[in-house]
Amino acid sequence: MSEAITLSNPNKLFIGGRWVAPASTRRLSLINPATEETFYEVAEAGAADVDAAVTAARAAFDEGPWPRMTPAERAAMMRKLAAALEKRTAQLDAAWIAQVGTPVSMATGSGFGAGALLNYYAALAENTAFEDVRPSAGFVSKVAVVVKEPVGVVAAINPWNGPLMGMMMKVAPALAAGCTIVMKPSPETPLETFMIAEAAEEIGLPAGVLNLLPADREASDLLVRHPGIDKVAFTGSTAVGLHVASICASRMARYTMELGGKSAAIILDDFDPAQTGPMLAPLVTQLCGQACINYSRILIPRARYADHVESLAAAMKAVPVGNPLDPATQMGPLAMKRQLERVQGYIAKGVAEGAQLATGGGRPADLNQGYFIEPTVFAGATNQMVIAREEIFGPVTAAIPYDSVDEAVAIANDSEFGLSGGVYTNDTDRAYAIARRIRTGHFTQNGREFDLTNPFGGFKKSGYGREGGPEGMDPYVEVKTVFLPERPGGIV
Repeated sequence: MSEAITLSNPNKLFIGGRWVAPASTRRLSLINPATEETFYEVAEAGAADVDAAVTAARAAFDEGPWPRMTPAERAAMMRKLAAALEKRTAQLDAAWIAQVGTPVSMATGSGFGAGALLNYYAALAENTAFEDVRPSAGFVSKVAVVVKEPVGVVAAINPWNGPLMGMMMKVAPALAAGCTIVMKPSPETPLETFMIAEAAEEIGLPAGVLNLLPADREASDLLVRHPGIDKVAFTGSTAVGLHVASICASRMARYTMELGGKSAAIILDDFDPAQTGPMLAPLVTQLCGQACINYSRILIPRARYADHVESLAAAMKAVPVGNPLDPATQMGPLAMKRQLERVQGYIAKGVAEGAQLATGGGRPADLNQGYFIEPTVFAGATNQMVIAREEIFGPVTAAIPYDSVDEAVAIANDSEFGLSGGVYTNDTDRAYAIARRIRTGHFTQNGREFDLTNPFGGFKKSGYGREGGPEGMDPYVEVKTVFLPERPGGIV
């Protein structure tokens, strides 16, 4: 797919509205996980480039037009950016497939998803009351104008599994609020951010509003520590998120965190075991299990445990695994060698702890090249096993029996994570009652919904703040109260 990816300036950085040479000649080498071959190289930013990007974003915020435009003016530019990205859909799709091993059936149309999110936040900007006049009970004022102002310069730090939408979940609300942005993609998946930068240049987005730093972890740390950054929007592992949050807290920088998960699906006693496999297998194996909301624990009534496990194992075994470019493939490879080794290590731990492999656990016999692993189900698991407590980030799930609904709720909540969850039942009232008892930020009956016009985020160590929906713009504004003797003119 490398021939389908034609960046205009792969050896440069987008800073201050221009493509500029990085401070060093270092490059990020991108490896296709299906072939284990290097297929592309791009510029790598260093410490000097971090400072240049932040300086450009700072100048654009402090002196440039973007924060001073009306919401309608910003919305018009965002819609142009959406259209420019939609034109690049074929290349965006190719980048996701080549970098992550995402099946073409899932990757197709990714640019339209990014465009839709930009258009959603453009409309939200137009319809948000950034100025709200209220009565004042103070001594010298009669009115209070409560103003929502942009938080400032945002460091948008994104992981490798969802390189386009993960970044757009930060860029879109930040732009809508009037912030300027430094994009820091994962070093394994920078291609989409180059295309976002190209689109920004194409539409004439004001200089410095959107800047690009493709870099490794050292540059991320410098970016988070930089005094010119007002807010960090981070998606990644809980361990790194805790580190980033501590740095932000040390200087009172704002932050949002979308971190790990160990999501449980609770099957109730009225649910047909024949449906368990077909409905749950795709939600374990999607993106080769490299999605924080995938169901990595399945809680099953003990009385029907064998039937549900049999159904799940059969469906998992039947998942078509292979070449991501084959339309029939539903699960491609893991994204990188270290991820394959991580998943293999957890499978070995599960076996050592006494869980039984109902299916999977090894490498597909017909795939000798690429970072492939079989969809894997552990039976006989308990919630105290490592495979039930730590985030594996692969197509592996633990089937855990329970004896009562109260016990199932307790097992689901017995985790340091609280991102997603679900319940499988034909009774919506029971589903809602259970949903209110589960300590997660995201919960679905009979599936797993992912709708970014509604808030997404986690409890506990799964994160802080929300992305998506109107709530997704809240972290990008500061609230100011202005007391006045009378209502000022110009406020609708």
